[in-house]
Amino acid sequence: MERKDELTILGRTTEYKQDYAPEVLEAFVNKHPENDYWVRFNCPEFTSLCPITGQPDFAEIRISYIPDVKMVESKSLKLYLFSFRNHGDFHEDCVNIIMKDLIKLMEPKYIEVTGFFTPRGGISIYPYCNYGRPGTKYAELADYRLRNHDLVVR
Repeated sequence: MERKDELTILGRTTEYKQDYAPEVLEAFVNKHPENDYWVRFNCPEFTSLCPITGQPDFAEIRISYIPDVKMVESKSLKLYLFSFRNHGDFHEDCVNIIMKDLIKLMEPKYIEVTGFFTPRGGISIYPYCNYGRPGTKYAELADYRLRNHDLVVR
């Protein structure tokens, strides 16, 4: 089966959503589900809004995952992340929402999301969340990485 049959956004005119839009996320079949390997996305221009002040918040969002059967299509991920531009949520909420939406879409073996938010009022916030499939070695990986995530230098 060709991947283009699974995807509706790639190769078409881009429509940018004006608010949080998880429905734009698309997945395709992983050709190597028997292999454990990392897929990493960096979005250095992520923007959301403070839910209290309406001021823009800027961040680099890093998403790393070990796929199973499905993988996220990168253009749909870009449009999804762009949809946060007019969305008001705290930094911690943004990274958890992103992770949960990607889990729902792909059901990965393992996933982690980190937000490196630029300083506001002299303080930077770097929320981190992760998930490993329960009852597997990936749950153990999630526990280990959560306990040791600050050992990795930005």
